[in-house]
Amino acid sequence: MIHPDLSTSITQIRRRLFVILMQAFGTVVLLAVVLMLALLLFAFGNLLFRANPNFMPPSGEALRAYYVGRGSWDGIETILELEGRPYDRFGNEDWSEMILLDQSGRVLIDQGRIDTSRIGQPYSPQSQDIRFVLRVRGEQVGTLVYPNEAWVTLPFALGLLVSLSFPVIVISFFTGALTLLIGFLLARRVVTPLADVIGAAQAVAAGDLSTRVRVRGPGDLRSLSDSFNRMADALERNDRERRDFLADIAHELRTPLTIIRGRLEGIIDGVYPSDEDHVAPVLEETYVLERLVEDLRLLTLAESRQLHFDMQPIHLGELAERAADLFRAEAEEKNISLSIHVDADTPVVLADPQRVGQVIGNLMSNAIHYAPEQGRVTIEVKRADPNGNVALATLAVRDTGPGVPESDLPRLFDRFWRGEKSRARAAGGAGLGLAVARQLIEAQGGIITAANLPGGGLEVRFTLP
Repeated sequence: MIHPDLSTSITQIRRRLFVILMQAFGTVVLLAVVLMLALLLFAFGNLLFRANPNFMPPSGEALRAYYVGRGSWDGIETILELEGRPYDRFGNEDWSEMILLDQSGRVLIDQGRIDTSRIGQPYSPQSQDIRFVLRVRGEQVGTLVYPNEAWVTLPFALGLLVSLSFPVIVISFFTGALTLLIGFLLARRVVTPLADVIGAAQAVAAGDLSTRVRVRGPGDLRSLSDSFNRMADALERNDRERRDFLADIAHELRTPLTIIRGRLEGIIDGVYPSDEDHVAPVLEETYVLERLVEDLRLLTLAESRQLHFDMQPIHLGELAERAADLFRAEAEEKNISLSIHVDADTPVVLADPQRVGQVIGNLMSNAIHYAPEQGRVTIEVKRADPNGNVALATLAVRDTGPGVPESDLPRLFDRFWRGEKSRARAAGGAGLGLAVARQLIEAQGGIITAANLPGGGLEVRFTLP
């Protein structure tokens, strides 16, 4: 969960994100309304300045409705006597600006009058006339004529614009309201998880690596929250390992340095004579420091993939026999039986012989250290795939020591890890041998594992391609 101290910050982040999303939705709605009005104005301008004959003004609709109701133009003069003229609600249109013709083109209403000389006469078209054909059930029943463009008065234009804009505004209003509602709901669903992740990221950046976020929201945001939590887990684990690593280094360096300092101070103060018996332990501790520093260097280079490998075909059996010869005297000194078994069909592997030999030496050194007196250490080299389908070779080192608790097996290859009393520092080493072995094997494309043997003891096995 988010740290309590970040609640105010997360609230502010949530508010900002919500405002941004609502502004985005509002902008979309506004652009949609502006676009619809622009199209409306374009169509209206086309009517005003190009006299689009496909457009029917409301007055023409009123005349057509009159014809549908009467079935003829008889009594059409009554429309002029109506107290509420048909175009009042659209801008107080003046009938004196129109001419109504019947089916045959004879004048029925002459600019708002029915007593002029042109009544009943054929109408002579003018070049500036704007004509609207009145049709009922597909048949032409009359024509509405505006003698010239002077009919487009300001009140009429405004009324027509309002009449056309009204449905656009209504549709835009409900569309905008629906869009904002959807945006509001979507924002609440998206903003809260996103604000949690941002707040948690700020907490991690400030050093609080224990911060986690609750996984919620849509699928992508759930994946984001889950990825953030995994990242925070890795950062916290790496930070803990780094602190432990520094503490372990300090601990491992302090012991030999304390011995060296004590011996040298004793020799200087005259407590110890400066003979070989008292100088030799100092030299031995310098060897311990040298091995520790070299293991740390190798481990660091291997983990950063900066360690050079001289890859070439090698026989694991030959390297194992060579290492066994080097450790045979130490094994005999502890009365430990050392044996090696190499299968004849073991394939050649591509690896660095020096680095692989170092790994085998680390494994054998550990096995001899942890094997009890009169115990056994066995080295086995064979083909990893018994069917011979894949060219893999494996080497296993087994001992008859106390083994490792099953719960500690995953930590066996960690830096500075030494198990319980059975594998404490008194047994030797700083706990870097297996960590170095894992890095060297994995850097060459292999794998290394450890397992307890059924009859007691530990087996460490690595496989190389």
